[in-house]
Amino acid sequence: MAKAFPKKHLPKALVAWSSGKDSAWALHVARQGGDYDIVGALTTVTEPFSRVSIHGVREELLMAQLKAARLPPTVVRIPYPCSNEIYEREMAAAMRTAMADGVTHVIFGDLFLQDIRDYREARLKPLGVTPVFPLWHLPTDVLARQMISDCVEAYLATVDVKKVPAALAGRRFDRALLRDLPEGVDPCGENGEFHTFVAAGPMMKGRIKIAVGERVERDGYAYADLVAA
Repeated sequence: MAKAFPKKHLPKALVAWSSGKDSAWALHVARQGGDYDIVGALTTVTEPFSRVSIHGVREELLMAQLKAARLPPTVVRIPYPCSNEIYEREMAAAMRTAMADGVTHVIFGDLFLQDIRDYREARLKPLGVTPVFPLWHLPTDVLARQMISDCVEAYLATVDVKKVPAALAGRRFDRALLRDLPEGVDPCGENGEFHTFVAAGPMMKGRIKIAVGERVERDGYAYADLVAA
């Protein structure tokens, strides 16, 4: 049960929002904990395509998703291709704007990749912002099944074809999918094997109806074009 503290006494936080299941579940866990006033979602969008970076999800679906999750969007727009220098500059600018509005924490859905955690901590420390990792070191096989049992409806938006068959792009993230993942693939895709889009779940009000459109392969990845149904 969430702690019943008035929000004015809670530190303000953004959730780093990829449009996928792990960031959505991190939001859910953080809300249940009741330790933060979660005031918005921080998402990177690749400007030329108007799609969520890496995941390839259409921006209009992202906005529908954030509305359902009751999260005001903070969109960081980056070019394509985008150097790490540009990415870090734009993210830092977005964080300074958020800090001016009182944000002191950012909630991440990372599970076990220490180098990624170290990077996030290193980038936020000079700004005086505290990263929060509510899912850190949860067993990913247990976590995957818990999400499914708790009615998270997610679809594979992107798969790394070196690790996962391209045909799985667009598949629903369910127990059947877990059985079909190749041996050695993390059940939550934490090693970058796949990325998801969440259409419904306990962190959202209502369901986003989607259809799976064209599937394309590019630069070693297979993308399923998810569209509003």
